[in-house]
Amino acid sequence: MAARPRPGPVLSLLPALFALLLIAAAAASPGSAKPRVYLSSWAVRVAAGLRDARALARRHGLLYLGQVMEGEPYYHFRHRGTRQRALSRHWGWHMRLTRDPQVLWFEQQTVKKRSKRGVSVVPTDPWFPRQWYMNNDVHPDLNILTAWSRGYTGLGVVLTVLDDGLEKDHPDLAANYDPLASYDFNSNDPDPQPRYGDGDKNWHGTRCAGEVAAVANNNICGAGVAYNAKIGGVRMLDGSIMDIVEAQALSLQPQHIHIYSASWGPEDDGKTVDGPGVLAAAAFHRGVVQGRGGLGSIFIWASGNGGTNYDNCNCDGYTNSIYTVSVGSVLGDGHRPRYSESCPAILTTTYSSRTTSKVQIVTTDLHHRCTDKHTGTSASAPLAAGMVALALEANPTLTWRDLQHLIIRASKPAHLRAEDWAKNGVGRSVSHYYGYGLLDAGLLVQAATTWAGTRPQEKCSVEAVQVPRDISSGLTISIDVSSCSQIIRSLEHVQVQLSLSYSRRGDLVVALSSPMGTKSTLVTVRPYDTSQEGYKDWTFMSTHFWDENPKGIWTLQLENRGDAHNTGQLTSFILHLHGTDEDMPARRSAATVTDECLRRDENGACEECGSSLYTHHGSCLSYCPPRYYGKARSATPRDTARVCASCHPSCYTCRGASAHNCTSCPSGRTFHDITHTCHHPAHVPASRGGLRRDLVIVTALACSTLVMAGVLYPTYRMVLRSGKGASCCPQARRAE
Repeated sequence: MAARPRPGPVLSLLPALFALLLIAAAAASPGSAKPRVYLSSWAVRVAAGLRDARALARRHGLLYLGQVMEGEPYYHFRHRGTRQRALSRHWGWHMRLTRDPQVLWFEQQTVKKRSKRGVSVVPTDPWFPRQWYMNNDVHPDLNILTAWSRGYTGLGVVLTVLDDGLEKDHPDLAANYDPLASYDFNSNDPDPQPRYGDGDKNWHGTRCAGEVAAVANNNICGAGVAYNAKIGGVRMLDGSIMDIVEAQALSLQPQHIHIYSASWGPEDDGKTVDGPGVLAAAAFHRGVVQGRGGLGSIFIWASGNGGTNYDNCNCDGYTNSIYTVSVGSVLGDGHRPRYSESCPAILTTTYSSRTTSKVQIVTTDLHHRCTDKHTGTSASAPLAAGMVALALEANPTLTWRDLQHLIIRASKPAHLRAEDWAKNGVGRSVSHYYGYGLLDAGLLVQAATTWAGTRPQEKCSVEAVQVPRDISSGLTISIDVSSCSQIIRSLEHVQVQLSLSYSRRGDLVVALSSPMGTKSTLVTVRPYDTSQEGYKDWTFMSTHFWDENPKGIWTLQLENRGDAHNTGQLTSFILHLHGTDEDMPARRSAATVTDECLRRDENGACEECGSSLYTHHGSCLSYCPPRYYGKARSATPRDTARVCASCHPSCYTCRGASAHNCTSCPSGRTFHDITHTCHHPAHVPASRGGLRRDLVIVTALACSTLVMAGVLYPTYRMVLRSGKGASCCPQARRAE
């Protein structure tokens, strides 16, 4: 039987051509690289120079637009009849210029996409829309965007997180990681990488670090408050914790590290009274005296999570130290979290969680992941640390005391809800739950830029008890400190150092009243504190008397709120006053906002802002927040007022009101960069231009295949009939 002939050349080519069709179709898919867009302009190099370039242009019917570079034979030609933009070269002009002997080189110009490398206020990170506490989703937020809009992002500032380690190779931290600000005191080596396994419990430090210095605009997680700051980590909580370890951590590289952030302390069980040991206390003092070249190290501390146990942060010697900035917590709606503690040592407050959403604080997590579940006062303190980094960038010469003055002036009661809000002797509202209120980053950096440093710290101590006094149901002691007013005109921290015994320590309430009428509750009832040890040389602290004049009579009140049979004895009471000899209330507040509003309505809301500012919700901003874009208030040339107008609901940021003006998308939507629209991932449309291009490519290849087949097949049939095979395609042998 004769063998079946092999397929002819056309049939042999068909699989290859079909494969080309598949490749072309794949290349034309929406996920492929963007096509070149050709313009009606050509760059041409002419051998003989300018005169021949003009003649050449006329000869080819091109418009001569001049020399590209002076002294170089490159010229710009253009043709008015050619489409201004096309997806393929103009082959007619291409062939004409190729054949012209005077043309040494030419290139049809294509559109090149270039973006300005200026700093955008709103980061492009995919989780930034979830960062409700800094993206204008709640009112007020922490006003981070205003600080960023003024150019402050933490550049040049170094922070370290004292905790259970830092995942230094996390992709959202690695670029900002600083090995000089890191150490592992648990294993005694320079690598702070956390210990994995055992349920991956050592995530705390990595999460706190991400809040401060997660890299912005890298398409990973969210953005840190000070996203250009350097961040280090100290591993110290994943092992035996002792005074030596704490002192080493608190004194690590004090001339390199500016800010130490800590979200830990003694047990928040409502019955512990504990604080730094001898070495750690010495490290705090040495830090503020010698750190940062004598300006003082900045210690940011979480106030504690013992609220459910009725704990009081004045029984925590770390958060009530005059050397630390104690940070409280508030929910997004202004309510107090059930876990937050109260005490007069709290200086300021930031957000920690939200009641209306499962999204809490967005940050980095172990194993290179992201999380939006970080919460507690552990989350509040790093936010404050990041804002302090912005202030230090604005003014690197601020001392540790300067920063506490500024934080007080940049904290506002806002919508923070508590029954104990009261005005102190200089008219500032203050609360045992929130300190002076919600910290505002915009106000903080503005205050930092104009702040004149405070005069040296003065201290005056007065001993009020010479003989033991019975407490029983209560005790009131008054003391005149007029002698202190000779060296202190404006107070900062006030400390009460007590030694007393009591049959049930948690039943005793201690309060201090100033000559200007401010009453500060130093410790509240702690129902779980059944200790009979009392307080042994324990120091309470209050910030509620800040800037008051100490002159006059101070009153200490001890009150039994428990069993009538409780008894005890006060053996020592020393009042420590810290402050300055400057009259601080007379100083113009550095945080006073310059009125940039040109016209206000009858309710005080701004209707028109000054030059280069936008009117938004009755305020003047240098930027428009997410979901808004800047525009002229009217089309009238004389009306130069600018406003923030709403984006289309599908956009997160935009450059106009249309759904096709998006520049980024909210969580759960995908940005389509050809149509500039935001869609749910399952509904991303292909652009009309993309579909048209796909059809053109596939159709052209299909037609080419058919034409080739029609041309070659008759020739191949003639060859077969003559009995001769082409050298490249030999005729099949017949079986013998």
